[in-house]
Amino acid sequence: MTIGALAQRVGVGRETLRYYERIGLFGPVGRQKGAYRRYDEDDLARLRFIRRAVDLGFTLAETKELLALRAREGAPCRTVRDRATEKLAAIEQKLAELTELRDAVAALVRACRGDKAVEHCTILASLGEEPYHEKEIEPCPPAKRRPRPRAA
Repeated sequence: MTIGALAQRVGVGRETLRYYERIGLFGPVGRQKGAYRRYDEDDLARLRFIRRAVDLGFTLAETKELLALRAREGAPCRTVRDRATEKLAAIEQKLAELTELRDAVAALVRACRGDKAVEHCTILASLGEEPYHEKEIEPCPPAKRRPRPRAA
């Protein structure tokens, strides 16, 4: 199959495939007459592996290592499991950081009613102060009430 057909079947761009070839992650492949690259089902399977690994958060270097491990017949699976365990730990760390960020932004949103001019905005004021985890966020001051006209 052609590079376009392969790219379409896996859902990546042609330039992505060419990049993977340049960095040694995919290919090299033979060329037919007219200098067209031709790909087969093994190439499709390899590219699907790469795509899935990247989708799961493995870097291209880590994916290249996983492919090398996969090619070592009879090698123990322990190394692969160790790499996956390391990736899981990194994802869990990122989730903890994202949870902290979510909580900080949520606190900013809770502290602001959005009914003041920007020069009195609690969110903007908080962004210019010490880090969010070291300071309690002060809520927006209450809006000044306008006196209602008296009925005659």
